Amino acid sequence: MKRYVYINDDESSQDLYCANRISNTKYNLWNFLPKNLWEQFSRFMNQYFLLIACLQLWSLITPVNPASTWGPLIFIFAVSATKEAWDDYNRYQSDKKANEQKVWVVRQGIKKHIEAQDIRVGNIVWLRENDEVPCDLVLLGTSDPQGVCYVETAALDGETDLKTRVIPSACMGIDLELLHKIKGVIECPVPNKDIRRFDANLRLFPPFIDNDLCSLTIKNTILQSCYLRNTEWACGVAVYTGNETKLGMSRGVPEPKLTAVDAMIDKLTGAIFVFQIVVVMVLGVAGNVWKDTEARKQWYVEYPEEGPWYELLIIPLRFELLCSIMIPISIKVSLDLVKSLYAKFIDWDNKMIDHETGTPAHATNTAISEDLGQVEYILTDKTGTLTENKMIFRRCCISGIFYGNETGDALKDARLLSAVASGSPDVIRFLTVMAICNTVIPIQSKSGGISYKAQSQDEDALVQAAAQLHMVFFNKSANTVEIKFNTSTIRYEVLETLEFTSDRKRMSLVVRDCQSEKIILLSKGADESILPYARAGQQTRTFIEAVEQYAQLGLRTLCLAWRELEEEEYQEWSLMFKEASSTLVDREWRLAEVCQRLEHDLEVLGVTAIEDRLQDGVPETIETLRKAGINFWMLTGDKQNTAIQIALSCNFVSPEPKGQLLLIDGKTEDEVRRSLERVLLTMRITTSEPKDVAFVVDGWALEIALKHYRKAFTELAILSRTAICCRVTPSQKAQLVEILKSCDYKTLAIGDGGNDVRMIQQADIGVGISGREGLQAARAADYSIGKFRFLSRLILVHGRYSYNRTAFLSQYSFYKSLVICFIQIFFSFISGVSGTSLFNSVSLMAYNVFYTSIPVLVSVVDKDLSEETVMQHPQILFYCQAGRLLNPSTFAGWFGRSLFHAIVVFVISIHAYAYEKSEMEEISLVALSGCIWLQAFVMTLETNSFTILQHLAVWGNLVAFYIINCIFSALPQSGMYTIMFRLCREPSYWITLFLIVAAGMGPILALKFFRYTYRPSKINTLQQAERLGGPILTLGNIDPLQRSIEKEVSPLSITQPKIRNPVYEPLLSDSPNATRRSFGPKTPFDFFQSESRLSSSSYTRNCKDN
Repeated sequence: MKRYVYINDDESSQDLYCANRISNTKYNLWNFLPKNLWEQFSRFMNQYFLLIACLQLWSLITPVNPASTWGPLIFIFAVSATKEAWDDYNRYQSDKKANEQKVWVVRQGIKKHIEAQDIRVGNIVWLRENDEVPCDLVLLGTSDPQGVCYVETAALDGETDLKTRVIPSACMGIDLELLHKIKGVIECPVPNKDIRRFDANLRLFPPFIDNDLCSLTIKNTILQSCYLRNTEWACGVAVYTGNETKLGMSRGVPEPKLTAVDAMIDKLTGAIFVFQIVVVMVLGVAGNVWKDTEARKQWYVEYPEEGPWYELLIIPLRFELLCSIMIPISIKVSLDLVKSLYAKFIDWDNKMIDHETGTPAHATNTAISEDLGQVEYILTDKTGTLTENKMIFRRCCISGIFYGNETGDALKDARLLSAVASGSPDVIRFLTVMAICNTVIPIQSKSGGISYKAQSQDEDALVQAAAQLHMVFFNKSANTVEIKFNTSTIRYEVLETLEFTSDRKRMSLVVRDCQSEKIILLSKGADESILPYARAGQQTRTFIEAVEQYAQLGLRTLCLAWRELEEEEYQEWSLMFKEASSTLVDREWRLAEVCQRLEHDLEVLGVTAIEDRLQDGVPETIETLRKAGINFWMLTGDKQNTAIQIALSCNFVSPEPKGQLLLIDGKTEDEVRRSLERVLLTMRITTSEPKDVAFVVDGWALEIALKHYRKAFTELAILSRTAICCRVTPSQKAQLVEILKSCDYKTLAIGDGGNDVRMIQQADIGVGISGREGLQAARAADYSIGKFRFLSRLILVHGRYSYNRTAFLSQYSFYKSLVICFIQIFFSFISGVSGTSLFNSVSLMAYNVFYTSIPVLVSVVDKDLSEETVMQHPQILFYCQAGRLLNPSTFAGWFGRSLFHAIVVFVISIHAYAYEKSEMEEISLVALSGCIWLQAFVMTLETNSFTILQHLAVWGNLVAFYIINCIFSALPQSGMYTIMFRLCREPSYWITLFLIVAAGMGPILALKFFRYTYRPSKINTLQQAERLGGPILTLGNIDPLQRSIEKEVSPLSITQPKIRNPVYEPLLSDSPNATRRSFGPKTPFDFFQSESRLSSSSYTRNCKDN
């Protein structure tokens, strides 16, 4: 599909395309109520409660006032609707501000000042310096004579460095006055969200140019929400407007992520619903039987001889309404509220502020904090995530001569400085490629100094190093670059730019030397994209050794090359390049093919080595998280040796003899298969020795493995605790995350650049680092942090606390509802199985909404252990990873507790107050009082760290219960007139409550004391040590998760390769005696020596077919 934009033609595009009005709102005044209700009732639980509320309107079957359900239901819906309305109103205000922005456009040849929302496709829009771009524009002219302008794209992709944009070649030289009258047509794709790509063609109408076709790329556009910088003015034609801009197409609400806790709560809710249906059916049948037998014998029961046709349904429906509170109506709102608080705790954490940049941690996704406590795999980028992304030029190899090996700094190497001073041709060419083969923008200050704006820190380091070696890059325009070497100025005309792509892994520049008129191809890129294309006869062995040597030191390497081109060769190639540049279908693929035709027979000039230091605290953070049982995968685009050295520095894997790396390599299917067989065999047969075993794979072998041996690679992923994946593309990063997720592992992906976005979005939890590559990763992530070292606190403190609190809150919500429901069921056995409610409507509503909800909501500040203890003993994260605090077993415990407490309350209340002169309201209030007292003590027992707020919530809530009921008892029309006053004056009431609390809490306290004394968990031991103030000497060691694959992996014939790569000895090994990983070195604080990570002997993962 194509779009044709007619430039400066007000009539052609008037009705074809949308106006520039932005609208990101979900609702308007007319559809808010029906649309919001439709969204809320699309959830099963809301449909269920609505059905219950509607059934309660049938007076014949409802045992309570309908207000007991309608009140909480309307309140919950009102809270959700209010939140939605507020969020939508904020979006409306933001849209309004953008729509009413004033801009200059050309209408009928005249510049007019209009609102941005009135811009139409085809209008020419004029921008001044620092103006925000109102829509997607194709540049037509700028104040710069060379047609260049500078834009800031931080709002679009998070990258803070300025980018150059240039007008199309067809518009070069058009006078300012003629830009008002320019006419033409742009052939472009339909609106899409790809901000990196714009494949289009421009044809200007005479007299401007004689119908010559001009190709357009993203370099010729400025997109909505960018800012014009360092340019006096620019003008462009609107091609995409309104919600059809690239930014508008990228907007949208991401799909909500379902946490493991939410999934478990859904399963438990389903189980309770099935139990409820069974109870209703049994009691319904019993009620109908009692009605037809015993009830008719009682003189006070009046049943008609023949009832309506639905008579048999009345009692079951009454019990359905009575038991509907088994599923707490407020659980979703409660969970949403506390999860929002968890996110705020992350935002407010002063210990996670990067003081170097002032960047705080931020939770974008407020719904998945508890998943942080269940992370099993962390997949991390390297550059900018583990390292500082502050590149420093350290060493180089030029024409086989190594510089910087002795001093560690090539810029101080006397031999290199001497070669530069003497004008060595090889060195001069090397420095020339370093200086100009890039996308760096030189900016001259008023004082004459030169600063550089670079999209890549590598390029910035190379240009800065070249400048220190007297090759100063000082001027860049649309088609020329200028460098100054010593006192002479060298000028090059830029003929073509062959941009870097993740597939080509190199960048090239075709330039013409303005002095000698020679055409030269300059190239720089990864070694595998440069060295194989060296000219025949050139010895590259020295360069290969240089690359290996620098990689062993953990340095980032780039190879530089050039080639002189003949005029005829260039002209012939230029035609093909122009043809490929103007196609709208598969332009990127065709350009890569054409580039390949030129980038060959290169003369390799040398190798650069750049240092990227580790961030502070990275090794300690990884070691801490590995002790917590978390597995690490490093996914990087760097060379294998560089990645291995960084991995060793980061404590990803221990050096020999404690650690072992297994290499998966190969360029063909057969080579990769044999390599994979070898590594799998080693992993399968080495399970006992405490060694760190990791596998290393490069992008080429990974591509083959994922395509042809996916199941075998999946098994390897399960068996290995650590992986180092080199030369991987963004799509491969996302595929690796998908493989781990398919085996039901909880994954966290962390990165800092745009190439990490797909991985971050694919993972269960995405963490972005606000780094030097911009904010694109941080904006796409669920959480953003300033430095990698904050990840341990994010997981161990915030993740663990969030999981513990959510597990307690969700189970307690079911407990309090089940207690009151069981009492109602027991009461039915002494009320003729009729479905009569013991409690009145006001009491039920207050019980669910006020009496029992406020104390538990305050549990969001409860801490079972101090933050310092949690950070010192990361092994205790195992309880969260294994789901020990929320599972069917723990829920069964809460279910049994609710049944036991209901029996205690009911039996004692009935025996104390069920006599002839008693009123039903008295028994009801005594039973309700017993429930409130019991739950106050349950909250006290389950709370680990008391604060004033928690005391006020628990005991203040108990006082509020009596105050509220005394107020109702003072109202004659309340149905509880004088009851609370009479009860409080009777000693028997307080004795009854004492018996209820003693009988209900006694066995629970005894059981807790027994477990705490004779079978303490590791957390109990730490809690005791905290209270006594003594140190923990040792608590044992973690037993690793036993993982197996339920589905049979495709059979592999095991064949040992005869040849091993000597480069990686002794670090890499293919010995069949190599062993699986351990959980890190022992410390005095290691845990779980005797306790298995799971109750069963093996832990099976169900891997989905891929």
